[in-house]
Amino acid sequence: MGIKPNLRVAAVFAVAGLALTACGSNNSSSTATGGSSGAPCGNYKIGYLGATTGPYGALGQNMVGGIKLALDTYNKAHSDCKVSVQVFDSQGDPTKATPLATQIVQDSSIVALVGPGFSGESLATGKTFAAAGLPVISPSATNVTITQQGWTTWHRVIGNDSAQGAADAQYIQNTAKASKTYVIDDGSDYGKGLATYVKQGLGSGVIGTDTVQTGQTDFSATVTKVTGSGADAVFYGGYYAEAGLLVKQLRQAGYKGLFMSGDGSEDPHFVSTAGAQAADGAILSAPAGPAPASFNAKYKAVNHSDSGLYSTQAYDATNIILAGLDAGKTSHSDLNSFIGSYTGTGVSGPISFDSKGDIKTSTIYAYKVTGGKLDVNNPTPIQ
Repeated sequence: MGIKPNLRVAAVFAVAGLALTACGSNNSSSTATGGSSGAPCGNYKIGYLGATTGPYGALGQNMVGGIKLALDTYNKAHSDCKVSVQVFDSQGDPTKATPLATQIVQDSSIVALVGPGFSGESLATGKTFAAAGLPVISPSATNVTITQQGWTTWHRVIGNDSAQGAADAQYIQNTAKASKTYVIDDGSDYGKGLATYVKQGLGSGVIGTDTVQTGQTDFSATVTKVTGSGADAVFYGGYYAEAGLLVKQLRQAGYKGLFMSGDGSEDPHFVSTAGAQAADGAILSAPAGPAPASFNAKYKAVNHSDSGLYSTQAYDATNIILAGLDAGKTSHSDLNSFIGSYTGTGVSGPISFDSKGDIKTSTIYAYKVTGGKLDVNNPTPIQ
């Protein structure tokens, strides 16, 4: 399914100096600062697919906020030719995302998708988007196998679980000096995938493993296994709703070792779920650095809340799409080619894609809960 070439757009990246400079499919550098391609306007939208409600809605709200900031900047400069976002709330559930993907590809006004937000729904919907030729840029889905499916329209602006898992294992061994790690996952495509790469990195340092479920609230069986194992570190692959309850119950049972989890838990809701005392000292990794203060001020003015994990990635993904449209790439195939050959620097860092759609460069950071709060401003780069 193509897009009729009748949209006049000019992507505006300069948000108080936070400009995203692009080198698109024409291999020439440019900075989108406004102006017009001279083509008539159309009623076009960027879609978002992911959770905005439910137990993991906070992560999706961060992404939608980034999209809204990028579009707010553009629309203020082009009041006669606005681009909007249409949000499709999957609650992070692949079974809910699948019919929503069909709705998205049937709407010819949607020029591209920012999302899906989660790995499971990405694996469930990627074939639909690829068959329709719809360009996709995920700010957050990290499962390694997504970009091994041969979907030529799928890209991500964040490092995958292979990179994060290796960095997490390195942190546990070299920084935390832990020698006996118990690795737990939630059985999801994301959580299980990340935990697998952590186990590979730790090798014989893994003293035990267990799998729980998303939505689980009683972790007593797992807690008993951990406390009986003599583990001095626990790694959890999953999301903050369960991670918070797990560390709370571990601390209540007397476990005093390191608790570490990945980007699915790197959110203040982890602390509020666990409680400040239980969460204190936890390490939460993410293939994403903190947002610049100037970005957060702009974000807050538009969204009336602070930016969070994946806000900068969603902002950058939206601006890449707008840059392609500004370059006249208004069909699905042309816009997808532009994205694939894109090279630039956004607020989340340098961005370019390999032949599979993975970002070429990504730094993994360790965020610490200290004094009962997740310190989102001073993470430690792991690799």
